[in-house]
Amino acid sequence: MAEDFRVTFFFGPDNVPGRPEVLTCVFNVKKRSWKGQVGVELTEEQLKRLRECGQLEELVEMIRAKVEPEDFIGYERRASDLFIQQVCWAKLDLAIASGMSQDNQTIVADIWEEELQRQVLLRRDNIRQAILTELDL
Repeated sequence: MAEDFRVTFFFGPDNVPGRPEVLTCVFNVKKRSWKGQVGVELTEEQLKRLRECGQLEELVEMIRAKVEPEDFIGYERRASDLFIQQVCWAKLDLAIASGMSQDNQTIVADIWEEELQRQVLLRRDNIRQAILTELDL
């Protein structure tokens, strides 16, 4: 059960060494007496599709309208990073729901692609709100 786990974001997105087309975010995960770190991978190609179904471009245009032109590039980069973090968190939730073992591990890029796309669609409004909140907009 996902509610049995406490998850906090640790760092990312970062490129995976030796695999420039793959990004990873790392989360601290706790459950009762177990505490570990879980990396979640996504490929650039996956992110391209997920950005479309998550309507990231529309959100970026909304941000453009709210910030000064000279500040926009920083907001745009941060929004992209925050989107990746939210998508990785959704993929981590899929792993937890599937009975993830209590080990330090990496959730590789090539699993749960369809399920993740469905999750991004279902969470689209929450993802957008989390990004806007983090950007203080």
